[in-house]
Amino acid sequence: MRIGLGAALVVGGLVASLGIASAQQAPIMIKGEPYVYDKDNAQDVMRICAGCHGELGNGGGGGSYPRLGGLNADYLAEQMRKFKSRERENIPMIPFAVDRELSERDVLDVTRFLSEVKLETKPPANMPADGYARLQIMKKVLQIPREPGDVEAGKTVYAADCGPCHGNKGQGRLKKPAIAPQHIAYLKTQMDNFLSGKRKHDDLEVMKAKTPEEWKNLWAFLSSLQD
Repeated sequence: MRIGLGAALVVGGLVASLGIASAQQAPIMIKGEPYVYDKDNAQDVMRICAGCHGELGNGGGGGSYPRLGGLNADYLAEQMRKFKSRERENIPMIPFAVDRELSERDVLDVTRFLSEVKLETKPPANMPADGYARLQIMKKVLQIPREPGDVEAGKTVYAADCGPCHGNKGQGRLKKPAIAPQHIAYLKTQMDNFLSGKRKHDDLEVMKAKTPEEWKNLWAFLSSLQD
């Protein structure tokens, strides 16, 4: 029995699709056992992270600690592994970024938990009168103060140099992190780390070419993206 070319292509496509699906569904193995997400463990780990990053990963310390809530899980896990291996140096993370305190299972659990967090950028219109209730609501709100500068000029710089990797509105792409809304003080620190060689970046020459005025306008644009 002969199979026509069209049918053969369809069959071949189905086989390829099944192969891709099987590969995507292959379980993550940890010490010989399939990994299963444990939300309770994720929340336990998050209680430790909350001291700096907030209960829902919205950052803190005047921007010293970044927003983590809503970021891509694979990106977050990759950064945590870099902290553990010391490929990425961060003094506050040293006590926590060790297997005893942060196992691979912990990494996978807490990064998935954080990736599923939905942070609002504005408080609701009808806030309750009760102070405690208001506080609980505001814990879920990520507010980034506006930076001075020319927003439109910053938008032009961003579109040319940053948008292709980080998205047209700073929302991130795959393992390229979201940079808006993000604490500007944290972003400035990371730029200093990239430029000084303390942290690696794929497009370092583009960063080096920017003038102080371009940086100022870029921060102004990024700080406007939650409006």
